[in-house]
Amino acid sequence: MTGTPVFRLGYVPGTTPAKWVRIWREREPDVPLELIAVPAGEAADAVREDRADAVLLRLPGDREGLHAIPLYTETTVVVVPKDHLITAADEVSGADLAGEVLLHPLDDPLGWPAPPGILARERPATTGDAIELIAAGVGLLVVPQSLARLHHRRDLTYRTLTDAPQSQVALSWPEGTTSALVEQFIGIVRGRTVNSTRGQQEAKAKGTEPVRARKPPRGRATSGKGAGPKPGGRGKPRRRR
Repeated sequence: MTGTPVFRLGYVPGTTPAKWVRIWREREPDVPLELIAVPAGEAADAVREDRADAVLLRLPGDREGLHAIPLYTETTVVVVPKDHLITAADEVSGADLAGEVLLHPLDDPLGWPAPPGILARERPATTGDAIELIAAGVGLLVVPQSLARLHHRRDLTYRTLTDAPQSQVALSWPEGTTSALVEQFIGIVRGRTVNSTRGQQEAKAKGTEPVRARKPPRGRATSGKGAGPKPGGRGKPRRRR
């Protein structure tokens, strides 16, 4: 006897699956969705090793043996102390970072091949560790805006970096193993509705049909026997007395 199916969705720090999870629970009330937080460096292995059915991760990155559907592009920012000169502008360019020490954590999601400024000799293990160093006055950090928000501190802020590489958040799963549950989640992240052609096919496969509103036949009254004659039409002539 098989147990209740569960859809396991991994996600890396800073990604926001809440909207898609809500839609899943509305459409699949009998199939629990389990959220699994995974470090950025382990996201690809999470699905390769069957610890998750699919994962929200960042591109570019390790995609060997994986499908990936890009979902949205993230804004790139530079994280700085609140009293840094860069905060005088709303957005900055790479040239504004010349001469600045840049931290390059091991879980860096951008992979900027030739960043401006001076790369720090030591690489922090994580983005969180790099944030702590910035607060201590050691360097700046270029990251997706979602990570800057995730690691928000009162003594730090960030500014948009206009000419830096950008990361994409993508849904990824192993090649050759697209299960029905993964297919259903793909439809959700792509905005597929229940009444779409694909949605109807999936409903039929489950033995259910999407409910549609019935339209009244043309030319017939919709308000019952008491409906009067059409405007401008001739009513039944009265008998003279």
